[in-house]
Amino acid sequence: MAADRSRGALAHPDVPSLGDVNRDILRPLGRPGLGWWILFGIAAAGVGLFFTSWGYQVVKGIGVSGLNGPVGWGVYITSFVFWVGIAHSGTLISAILFLFRAPWRQAIYRMAEAMTVFAVMTAGLFPLIHVGRVWHAYWLIPYPNSRFLWPNFRSPLVWDVFAVTTYFTVSATFFYLGTIPDLAAARDQATGLRKKFYKIISMGWRGTDREWHHFSKAYIFLAALATPLVLSVHSVVSWDFAVTIVPGWHATIFAPYFVAGAIFSGCAMVITLAVPMRKAFGLEAYLTTKHFDALAKLCLLTSMIVLYAYMSEFFMAWYSGEPAERQAFWFRLFGHYWWAAWIMLVCNGFVPLMLWFKRIRRSVPALFVISIFINIGMWFERYVIVVTSLSHEYEPFAWGVYRPSLTEMGILVGSFCWFGFWFLLFTRLIPPVAIAELKEVLIRPMRGDRTAQAVAGDGGQS
Repeated sequence: MAADRSRGALAHPDVPSLGDVNRDILRPLGRPGLGWWILFGIAAAGVGLFFTSWGYQVVKGIGVSGLNGPVGWGVYITSFVFWVGIAHSGTLISAILFLFRAPWRQAIYRMAEAMTVFAVMTAGLFPLIHVGRVWHAYWLIPYPNSRFLWPNFRSPLVWDVFAVTTYFTVSATFFYLGTIPDLAAARDQATGLRKKFYKIISMGWRGTDREWHHFSKAYIFLAALATPLVLSVHSVVSWDFAVTIVPGWHATIFAPYFVAGAIFSGCAMVITLAVPMRKAFGLEAYLTTKHFDALAKLCLLTSMIVLYAYMSEFFMAWYSGEPAERQAFWFRLFGHYWWAAWIMLVCNGFVPLMLWFKRIRRSVPALFVISIFINIGMWFERYVIVVTSLSHEYEPFAWGVYRPSLTEMGILVGSFCWFGFWFLLFTRLIPPVAIAELKEVLIRPMRGDRTAQAVAGDGGQS
């Protein structure tokens, strides 16, 4: 940060003071620049494409998609699993690292939590889209009715309803609770209509000892409650596949494999979002290279687990001696969808190997490029799991080829814009970095020492 900046009594040329934290982090809530409006316009146009494509499918019927006889699940279920996976890193970074008191989470957990909420909102749309007749989607909800029609509780799709609904409720509550002190800080600096808005949603927060006491207890309770959801929710999603007898799906490794992949893709998405936000809002002093280094190490760990799961799947298919299982995995690599399988292996297994090098982990542009490759690879991983197994089951006469239609592609592209639309609104309404928790890791200078201030984890330097 600039050395000539006004810092008050605790001034230091290289580290932000407590007053700087409020000013720097609340700055994005002011008037946005041209770049924000351009991105917001693109996102809004993509949302229009999303609902136009979905509306066309509702009017014309599910037949406008590429779904066919053998492949009843395609881009829609692939995207559902992908977005549920993206949502997991928010809970991991916010709840689990909070319980373990990781010193580097304060600067990044707010955007990770927001990402969780918006990713679950995006994922929840795809079962509705996949139903086709969206007006009948309420049949999935277990409620008493005069015809005594109940959903089949043995169906994993019903388990998804419970898992995703619970995860969204807890994640949204956890996210909102953590923002209350910062919303009060925004209220104190806002004027006009925005001040009234923040006054309502900050729930009269005054920062008293009693309020902080109850806040801390509620926060640690929700963190402990949310932690098991990281393991349970995506395990339930994996059981959509694992409880069947489809070759390539019926495997006990799916639950830990899907959880590791979810954390992997989620951490990559955090990097993808944090890098441009860091640059656009001038948060280099708070989102430092050590924060990105820690995220990169987490990506590296989970990528090794995912690569091990890939190798285990191929080994077990060969070792089982089951012809259908062997053929399914051979078809993945050398069949109609060989290109998707190799994109998956390269992006998720080999590109992350560069993270072994410290220079790469501390290079923000390099991490941004790698994170995009990981996001692409993880979407194709779900595509390979869903499509190749369904298109090449036991009986050759039932084999088929699935080709996504333009309607499905419009919905897929629109879903990313839908996610970006909400995330851009978040950056305008809620402080993107946790002000209160960031101040807690500012080491107060000793009496008479005006330069002993440092930010935990990186000394406050970018």
